[in-house]
Amino acid sequence: MRHIPYARQHISQDDIQAVMDTLQSDWLTQGPAVERFEQAVARYCGARYAVAVNSATSALHVACLAAGLGEGDLLWTSPNTFVASANCALYTGAAVDFVDIDTQTYNMSVSELSDKLNYARRTGEFPKVIIPVHFAGQSCDMKGIHALSRQYGFTVIEDASHAIGGNYLGSKIGSCRFSDMTVLSFHPVKIITSGEGGMVLTNRQDLYEKLMLFRSHGITRGQELLEGQSHGPWYYEQISLGFNYRITDIQAALGENQLKRIDEFVARRRQLAKQYSLGLQDLPIILPWQHPDVYSSWHLYVIMLDQEKCKKHRRQVFEELRQAGIGVNVHYIPVHTQPYYQKLGFKHGDFPAAEHYYQGVVSIPMYYSFTDEEQDYVIAKIREVIQ
Repeated sequence: MRHIPYARQHISQDDIQAVMDTLQSDWLTQGPAVERFEQAVARYCGARYAVAVNSATSALHVACLAAGLGEGDLLWTSPNTFVASANCALYTGAAVDFVDIDTQTYNMSVSELSDKLNYARRTGEFPKVIIPVHFAGQSCDMKGIHALSRQYGFTVIEDASHAIGGNYLGSKIGSCRFSDMTVLSFHPVKIITSGEGGMVLTNRQDLYEKLMLFRSHGITRGQELLEGQSHGPWYYEQISLGFNYRITDIQAALGENQLKRIDEFVARRRQLAKQYSLGLQDLPIILPWQHPDVYSSWHLYVIMLDQEKCKKHRRQVFEELRQAGIGVNVHYIPVHTQPYYQKLGFKHGDFPAAEHYYQGVVSIPMYYSFTDEEQDYVIAKIREVIQ
């Protein structure tokens, strides 16, 4: 029986050779390949600085720390995301809250954000950091969020784990044009992979220096940062409490080589998305809507069952597609409905748009090596199951 996953990495012979070359070099852990990877991604995205770490979760954590988030502070993010986008606040001792989603893009709603900030003006419970999540590869309305950040004084960290290779208002996602920092993911299901890995991009030197410290135990050898007199060439100081979030040269070599093909990867995903939209357009489902300001990298292709017209429930559709060898998935269970967050005081009904979205969505296969024949099979099976 065939099996078609919802996502899959694509590793070329050149990728394998890049990793083998690194394995045969003098460096395996943090070395020259890491710096080359950082510079290549920063150059591609149009940002001044990049700091590579061992996962996007680590990237979110150090970005929050660099923003000064800590005990007594508040972070807002989207409920339609993986739990890491919210957990990163709790790691710092801060509290977390959510802003409901836009019903077309499934991203953080700027109107909901504006209303919530206006209410916070009366309560005094302003967020120090806001993390908008570029769900499925489509950028949030960053211009609107940036304008609110100027008005209310919060730091913006874009969670672009789904979105490298995309554009927003003519700029690459990751340029930090409308934010203080941007986080990327290089997990195998993402647009490009380093095995595991993440990165923080920024245009601010002060944030870059903090990110570098938090990545590696809070230790520096930089003469301008030392608090005491150097004892010699071997000397270093721990000047803050950091972590071992370093990525290896092995991973960076893979990531750097994958980056060479990113535009090819995204172009194929966009072609697949177009074919899905043509092949599924007359079914009782809602297809992903794309804002005209955005060039999506299409990390995910998510369909939503029209619950008034579809004769089957989502679970039945999901299970029948799985039985047909199609590895569908669901992105995401709203974070505030998770048991851990319920214990923090959140409850069902708090963010109705995200909850309504979750009830009917299915992520269908989307990856670079997904063939036209496989996609035709998936489309045919979806039609068979839903009609």
